[in-house]
Amino acid sequence: MGEAPTTSTGRTVALVVASLSSFITPFLSSAVNVALPSIGREFALDAVTLGWVASSYLLAAAVFLVPFGRIGDIYGRKRVFVYGAIVNAVSSLVLALSPSAAVLISFRTLQGIGGAMGAGTSLAILTSIFPARDRGKVLGINVAFTYFGLSLGPTFGGLLTQHFGWRSIFFATVLLGIAIIVAVLWKLRGEWAEARGEDFDLVGSVVYGLALVAFMYGFTILSEARGVWVFVAGVIGMLAFVKWETMTKSPVLSISLFKDNIAFSFSNLSALINYSATFAVGFLLSLYLQYIKGFSPAHAGVVLVAQPVVMAALSPLAGRLSDKLQPRLIASLGMATTTLGLAMLVFLGPDTGLGFILASLGILGLGFAFFSSPNTNAVMSSVENRFYGVAAGTLGTMRATGQTLSLGVVMLLFAVLVGKVQITPEYYPLFLKSTRIAFITFAVLCLGGIFASLARGKTR
Repeated sequence: MGEAPTTSTGRTVALVVASLSSFITPFLSSAVNVALPSIGREFALDAVTLGWVASSYLLAAAVFLVPFGRIGDIYGRKRVFVYGAIVNAVSSLVLALSPSAAVLISFRTLQGIGGAMGAGTSLAILTSIFPARDRGKVLGINVAFTYFGLSLGPTFGGLLTQHFGWRSIFFATVLLGIAIIVAVLWKLRGEWAEARGEDFDLVGSVVYGLALVAFMYGFTILSEARGVWVFVAGVIGMLAFVKWETMTKSPVLSISLFKDNIAFSFSNLSALINYSATFAVGFLLSLYLQYIKGFSPAHAGVVLVAQPVVMAALSPLAGRLSDKLQPRLIASLGMATTTLGLAMLVFLGPDTGLGFILASLGILGLGFAFFSSPNTNAVMSSVENRFYGVAAGTLGTMRATGQTLSLGVVMLLFAVLVGKVQITPEYYPLFLKSTRIAFITFAVLCLGGIFASLARGKTR
């Protein structure tokens, strides 16, 4: 069964390794966002294809998070975590050497699979070895590293892109990946597999993956006739997956977790809504600052850092509060604050002042900090230990699916309003129109998320 470090040193090592892993993915995502205009120029990419440089990673992560969370529960979370770090490092090296957009998008997909292996197990490892009384604090620290990655991503991504080219971002990630692999193999003792001996549901995993790909891809091309059919096929596939999971002996995702556990269901729904409403902010503002405002990649990165700095500073506090107060109250307050920040960005225009943009990002950071840590605590505290991997994978899937949907909304708006063209000055008014509609959509979505967050009830 599970073997956990019993010393404080062992727990500290696990927290450092998991937090470093949590740092890499957001660092890459936010750094690549700043580099997108440079990548677009080098490969002459239109606005929609440029979106796939970011979306391919997220879609792959969404597909594989739950299966790898379950594999970790059965065969060992540390083992899956290490393999994920190796996949991440290797794919980063290939990305740094990409000769074409096709190679870039393909290996961003592979990188997403590696990211799923890490995200599907790191939270589960932390939840396994830390006592419940410290869980909110530890998860708050882990989330702070996520936001630390988001903070450094735009700044360093902008500086690296401006002075060494966008490929240097991926070279830097290779070094981080090697550090994680060495730390895990050298210092992290023990293995965690509370579901050891149970079967892995391969059929359910395949149906789930294909259905999710069809659903997400169809959504991004809904402006085309085939997009509707692909989207409908995805919905049918997800219904088939749910039916299969209720019939199989050892499901990859226990439907009873959702059916019989209101706290788990609504906490995950809240996460899906929150990420769907917020993730594309960095993507849109990176393009806005560089295209409309004429900022350099480094200057844009410095502006974008406002949101994650607030997140990183306040996430540990929010996590500690969720150990003492009901997580749903703190998370719901965070969701409401996020709604305000999104509503402010609806008024973005060519003459919008930098102070207004920074204030909007700061409010978004405050809201997200008070939502994310308590919500994560609520999810992981609502299941028994043999489901920790699945719970972490499910929460990660909500995050990755929400992020993909968020970018999907933007790509759909670009396809309808801007078209498959490069974003040049003649298309700036259409770009701004797409941006305003996107922020209206996200603010309304987040407003609904407040009620989903409150509906979860008490989590302990």
